[in-house]
Amino acid sequence: MPRKHRPGAAIAIAALAVTAALPVQAEVDDSAHQYAACINLTQRDPENAFESALAWHDEGGGTPADHCAAMALVALGEYGEAATRLEALADEMVRSNPDLVAQTLAQAANAWMLADASGRAEAVLTAALERAPEDPELLIDRARARAELGILDEAVSDLDLVLSLDPTRADALAFRAAARRHLGQTELALEDVETALVINPGSVDALLERGILRRMEGDRDGARHDWMTIIEIAANTPASDLARANIEQMDVRAD
Repeated sequence: MPRKHRPGAAIAIAALAVTAALPVQAEVDDSAHQYAACINLTQRDPENAFESALAWHDEGGGTPADHCAAMALVALGEYGEAATRLEALADEMVRSNPDLVAQTLAQAANAWMLADASGRAEAVLTAALERAPEDPELLIDRARARAELGILDEAVSDLDLVLSLDPTRADALAFRAAARRHLGQTELALEDVETALVINPGSVDALLERGILRRMEGDRDGARHDWMTIIEIAANTPASDLARANIEQMDVRAD
């Protein structure tokens, strides 16, 4: 299946939405500056950020303080505790900030994924999608959770919906290709990656997947070309590491 969320990366991406939105409420409480400083501290000194957020909570910091504490726990690698706190925060937001509930649940789900709790992540994302049923990021995240659980048909269904809403999502096409490959639908998978690469010729996910499909079809030169392209355009990234590993594995099998 596609690469798992890299440690911290999924949360960082999901955090952008809530981190940007929470200070709006914080401004009403005249604490936007304190919130921003706390979030920044999570990147430099997460342990101190967590303690500061707890103290701020005790002083009446409310939602911004609780959110910062959860982000500090993510930075500390305490993914399960962070996810639990984010779920609790989402419950509180039902009354105070209903528009942010789905985004906060998405963060909780990503934390559960990082904690290797895909089942919990899938359930939380399903709850988030009840509030935002056509949110493409939520659908893609749930597809990832479902893929981890081996529910590949349902993962494809989520990606089908994403692509019906926006056929230009090269990332969703590459992801669906991987799911279809695991389902034995190699022709459909190849169609997806070719379409993804028309939309975004530099999509490393699509290149990685097309390389796998080409190797499966016996096209070693084509597979090598795709993986070498990744190494050239995305050097020193997890994608290039995977491409290099695939080349080495292919060469070993050929010996």
